[in-house]
This record gives sequence, C-alpha cells and structure tokens, in this order.
Amino acid sequence: MSPTGPVDLEAGLARHRRELHVHCYRMLASVSDAEDAVQETYLRAWRGREGFDGTHLRAWLYRIATTVCVDAARARARRPASAAEVAWLTPYPDTLLEPASAEEEPDALVVARETIELAFLVALQVLPPRQRAALLAREVLGLPAKETAEMIGTSVAAANSALQRARETLRTHLPSHRDDWSAHEPNPAEKELLERFIAAHERHDAAAALAAAAADIRVTMPPAPFCFEGHDRLRTLLDRAFGPDRDGDWRLLPTGVNLMPAAASYLRRPGDTVFRPFKLDVLRVEGDRIAEITTFGWSWFPALDLPDTL
Repeated sequence: MSPTGPVDLEAGLARHRRELHVHCYRMLASVSDAEDAVQETYLRAWRGREGFDGTHLRAWLYRIATTVCVDAARARARRPASAAEVAWLTPYPDTLLEPASAEEEPDALVVARETIELAFLVALQVLPPRQRAALLAREVLGLPAKETAEMIGTSVAAANSALQRARETLRTHLPSHRDDWSAHEPNPAEKELLERFIAAHERHDAAAALAAAAADIRVTMPPAPFCFEGHDRLRTLLDRAFGPDRDGDWRLLPTGVNLMPAAASYLRRPGDTVFRPFKLDVLRVEGDRIAEITTFGWSWFPALDLPDTL
C-alpha cells in the first residue's frame, strides 16, 4: 500500500487530531470554530491526497489547517481592538488536552508545553491572520523560518516580516508577565487564590473577594461586550452577587480550563432546593492577586464533566 493510501492517511489524521485542534483553537479562539476547521482540514487533506508524497505528514496537515484558519479568520468582519470585543472567545476544557491512549503521548507533550492562556488567545485575535500564523509557528510550535514560510504559504522574508510585526503588536496587548509561551498547570499559589475566590463566593464575602483581586482587575463576559476594570467596578458586581438583593446562594466547584484556575458556579434561588448551573469563571493570576476574570455561561459544564446540580 502506498504512503498515501486510505488506511495510512486516516491513521495519520487521527494521530494528529488533538494537536491540530489546539492549533486551530489558538488561531480562532473558539472550540466550535476549531472543530469546524479540523473537519475542513481533513476534507482538504483527503481531496488532495494524490498530490501528497507521503512524507512529513504532520507538516502537511499543519499547512492545510493554517490555511483553513487564515481563511476563517479573514471571513470575520473585523479584528477586535480589545478583549471585550472577542465575542467568539470560548474556554478550552482541560479534559480535551488529555491523551486518549499511549500512542498519543508525543502529541500530548506537544500540546501540554504550549500555552492556551486566554489573555494570549485574545491578544492573538488582534493580529492579522497571517501574522497570527507566523507567530504561532515560530514562538509556539518552534518552527524555523523556512518551515514557517512553507506553513503560511509565503517567502522566508515575508514570514520574518510578519513575525516581527506580530511581536511588536503583542507587546502592547499581552500582560506584562508574558516572557515565554510555555504552559503550566496552576501552581500552589494560583490554587490557593482559587480557594479564596470560592470561599468568598460561598460566604457572600465581598471584602474577601476584593482582597484577592488586583487593583486593576479586569472582568469580561464573552460573548457580551462588557468590560469591568478596577476595584470600584468589581465592587458593583459583587454587591449584586453577594448583597441582600442577590439572586440566591452560591456553591462553587474548582475545575480546569485552558490550563488556568477556574470555578464552576451553581446558584440556589429562593424557594429552590438544589444549586443549579450558573456560570464559569476563569482566573488569570499575577503574583498573589487575581488580575483578570473571564466569565462564560454554564453551557460548558457538561464538557467539564460537572454535575447537573448540587
């Protein structure tokens, strides 16, 4: 059977699916859009299999996936100017990063060492699609200039120029602590802050929640175009959530999203006997404070294997 035979191609597509999905997610900042892009990548690969020489399957698939994502990103009406404008941003459940089998371990290592931090994804969306692809190829995937140019379908000089412009733009959009692209599981300090965040909610303790937050904390709620910045704006949100006119009582469960500390909130409204899904908060930590909270809807709870009620 030839290297491009159906069984070999299908096996290769399956072997690289998870890392391609994460690559498309970084390009598009949406799990559903990434899923669509991976499916389109498979279709284009299958249709173009006769022109594939059977070598460097991974690189070939990345080229196709990158083209698919560039096309999808360009189809959007405009690029966002701020985090609040990335209406399509969705969380990436940590469960999707876990290898399904021992055979996937090489890809698992590739995925695990590369960041999918939400602030990084939002900053990427500000870049033109080809610059975004060039930066991911060089800074995240670690490809040399020649392979980067091949992946994004341009010359080495053009790829290097796109990379330089991308780096300059990201300096103004990424948090000050960003000096590498490696990912990590939440560390003990981040876990401790998450515990304080959860405890403050369950006690309706606005003072404790404010004490855990940085002075310039930012709260966004995609797809809604809201952005609350600073303690005064956060205090307004906390008064609504914890005050005498609140909607009910809270129970929170720690969970894993984008390799960042996160909490799933359940609300028990007056007259109800159980806590029902309400929201998902993802925390970005700088030093010993919560620098940013990105709040998503409860529809992500099933993907995180969270209970229906508490």
